[in-house]
Amino acid sequence: MTDKGTTPGRGLEDRCVDTIRFLAVDAVQKAGSGHPGAPMGLAPAAHVLFTRHLRYDPADPAWPDRDRFVLSAGHASMLLYAMLHLTGYDLSLDDLRAFRQWGSRTPGHPERGVTPGVETTTGPLGQGFGNAVGMAIAEAHLAAEFNDAEHQVVDHHTYVIAGDGDLMEGVASEAASLAGHLALGKLIVLYDDNHISIDGTTDLAFTEDRLMRFEAYGWHVQRVDDGNDREAVDAALAAAEAETARPSLIALRTHIAYGSPHKQDTAAAHGAPLGPDEVRLTKEHLGWPLEPEFFVPDEVYGFYREAAARAAAAHEEWRGCEAAWRAADSGRAARWDAAWARALPEGWDAGLPVFPADAKGLATRAASGEALAALAPAVPALIGGSADLTPSNNTRPPGAVDFQPGTPEGRYLRFGVREHAMAAIGNGLALHGGLRPYVATFFVFSDYLRPALRLAALMKLPVVFVFTHDSIGVGEDGPTHQPVEHLAALRAIPGVVDLRPADANETVEAWRIALRSDDAPVALVLSRQNVPTIDRTRYGPAAGIARGAYVLADAPRGGAGAAGAAASGAGAAGAAACADAASVAPDIILIASGSEVQLALAAHERLVADGVRARVVDLASWRLFAAQDPAYREAVLPAACRRRLAVEAAVPLGWERWVGLSGETLALDRFGASAPGDVLFQKFGFTADDVYARAKALLDKGVD
Repeated sequence: MTDKGTTPGRGLEDRCVDTIRFLAVDAVQKAGSGHPGAPMGLAPAAHVLFTRHLRYDPADPAWPDRDRFVLSAGHASMLLYAMLHLTGYDLSLDDLRAFRQWGSRTPGHPERGVTPGVETTTGPLGQGFGNAVGMAIAEAHLAAEFNDAEHQVVDHHTYVIAGDGDLMEGVASEAASLAGHLALGKLIVLYDDNHISIDGTTDLAFTEDRLMRFEAYGWHVQRVDDGNDREAVDAALAAAEAETARPSLIALRTHIAYGSPHKQDTAAAHGAPLGPDEVRLTKEHLGWPLEPEFFVPDEVYGFYREAAARAAAAHEEWRGCEAAWRAADSGRAARWDAAWARALPEGWDAGLPVFPADAKGLATRAASGEALAALAPAVPALIGGSADLTPSNNTRPPGAVDFQPGTPEGRYLRFGVREHAMAAIGNGLALHGGLRPYVATFFVFSDYLRPALRLAALMKLPVVFVFTHDSIGVGEDGPTHQPVEHLAALRAIPGVVDLRPADANETVEAWRIALRSDDAPVALVLSRQNVPTIDRTRYGPAAGIARGAYVLADAPRGGAGAAGAAASGAGAAGAAACADAASVAPDIILIASGSEVQLALAAHERLVADGVRARVVDLASWRLFAAQDPAYREAVLPAACRRRLAVEAAVPLGWERWVGLSGETLALDRFGASAPGDVLFQKFGFTADDVYARAKALLDKGVD
């Protein structure tokens, strides 16, 4: 077993490193669960990083030009918590003692917004790596946008600690490949090469030459043979910082559970407490006091607080630079302030298109492209791209400049066929601050990025996910490319705002909603095929989707104006109209989203002609509608009307929430097929005739 000595006479920095180790050991032991091994092995590297390289300010953890630190190996959370406590962040020893407990600020894996100093929520391996690539892209872009020859208000690094598991995950490989292509020279990854996974040695499943792989990606690669050699770690970090043309990977040969007589270099130390006996033996072996638990020597506190003060001095220096920069160009400074506040410029949506009624219409993906074309020049912080589907997703505004190594000022990102990394990078762009990111792919490939979408929801990140080709309307590409279960899967993620607009004007409104969202990811689910542009002089206004669902069409009862006001539900007039609409319950309510709304409208016309009091509810967003007050929901879907028919070319899962026990759903309970989209809608029973027939049958059926 590697040993650097066990006597109490070890130097101060040795005691600092051991303090990190035993804070982790004691916290995991007290919690009865957790991962002590990685923090014990990585303690020297974290010590060097936080005391000699990282620029941070515990008094202001969010200052814009701080270095970003991402613990992609999130299971090693106690390593980060120990460093945050020791360097003076608002994280007490009592917080460490509450590790992994209900309501604590030290959850089992780091969570953004819970613990001061935690930049991103990590744990699902590889996600933090992808986030870090997004942060490095953001730094490069904002530097190109805001720096000038005399003032560098954006000039920082993104540091990552990643483990074997991170490097095994495909998302990290995707992100690393793109980072190499983009020459992100301020991205530095410390790779915890401890040779151990949960199952045992990494030789069981992970034997390729990882360093050669990263060299092939275009990275600057170094190896430190002894992760306990602080001077070697320091030198490697300095060399990485000096390399400006390539991202850097530093492989540290560490020892999981370093210092544990029986568990060092074994899988037993990966995800379980050492146990009382092994804790005692390890402390004895490294010359650490057995009592008290969570012991921090006064001189260790002093050392770390001095290091933090040196790191924070960079913040004070930056303040002076920023003040001079502001004085030199007040207009640029105003744009900076707006970007960091996520404030939309005055009149940002004034140029958005309004589409005339058109029976032929256009695809909502095309309408989205036209909306983006208007938004891009009006919202300078808007940045994004597509996973190699730009012409299909309609995501590149006219005249856009690509973000490439030679053009970091560009705002269009070519992600390549890397959906998972794209979403994780989009999260990183949002986490960095100063930018409003969007990412795009086919809806069926949302499966490939779902873990990152889930984390965007968990972190409440305002990332816009553009999902086109939303149904069997994809057509000839067949069932592999036709999403049927994906709406249900999307709606199942807490916090994701789902928006499936019915026509071009609703698509424009969906973009308004998306850019006004500050605390949730928004998913725009858009059609490949043309859909009619609804005549808004006859039906409710497209702005109604801001409330998730609205009355698009009603039986004649007070005229189209009343129906429109009820649809929008805005202000006193809208509230009164809602009350009027609810005063006489419809005979039947047709509920639909997206391209199927046109079918409901056509069936509605026939039902009204038959004398049926029929209503069409456009339910574009389950999430937004569920968030409305009960009175509005009752006005749109009155409980007195129990005959309800939902129409959606997807699996029916979840629709019972809106149709109730007496309602029905015209849905799809199988995969699609390869044929023109209009043929598929006909063959699978999604025509106006089908909706009309199902509605008539429901009207003839008794209500339980």
